[in-house]
Amino acid sequence: MFDELKALFGELTGGTKHPARFGPDDMRVAAAALMVHVATLDGDLTPAERGKLHNLLMVRFKLDDKATEELIEAAVAADHEAVDFYHFTSLLMRMLDEEQRRRIIAMMWEMAFVDGNISEFEDNVMWRVADLLGVSNRERIELRRAVATPAPTEDRETRPPPP
Repeated sequence: MFDELKALFGELTGGTKHPARFGPDDMRVAAAALMVHVATLDGDLTPAERGKLHNLLMVRFKLDDKATEELIEAAVAADHEAVDFYHFTSLLMRMLDEEQRRRIIAMMWEMAFVDGNISEFEDNVMWRVADLLGVSNRERIELRRAVATPAPTEDRETRPPPP
C-alpha cells in the first residue's frame, strides 16, 4: 500500500514519470512538424517520406534512431493539433538565426520533393512558411532549385562524356 501511494505521489509530481524527450516548445518539434505538414499535404506519410524525414532529422539534430522516431511521433501529433503555422514559425524565429531558418526551408523542400512532384498546395505552404520565417522569395526559390537539382558528384565531373 505504501509503495502504491509513493508511486502515485511520484507520478503526480513528475518524480517517477519518464519525462518526454521533446516538449511542445522544442524547436526540433516545430521544425519537424512543418516538414510533416508539407509531406502529408497529399495524403498520409508514406514509407519513402517517413524514411527521408527520419534521415533529415537524425542528421540535422544529431539524434539516434530511437530519439528520431520519438521526434517524428511528437511532430505528427503537433501537426495534427496545430491550427496554423504561427506557433511553429514564431518559435523558430526566436531560436534560430537566418542561416538556420534557411536550412529548415531547404529541409522542407527535400520533403516536398520526395514524391518527385510539387503540388500547388505544397508550393503555397512553402511560400507561407518561408515568409513567416523571414526567408525571402528569392532565397526560397534558390533553395527549391538547389534541392531539385542536386550537385553533380565528383564521379560525374571527372568522367568524360559518352561518345
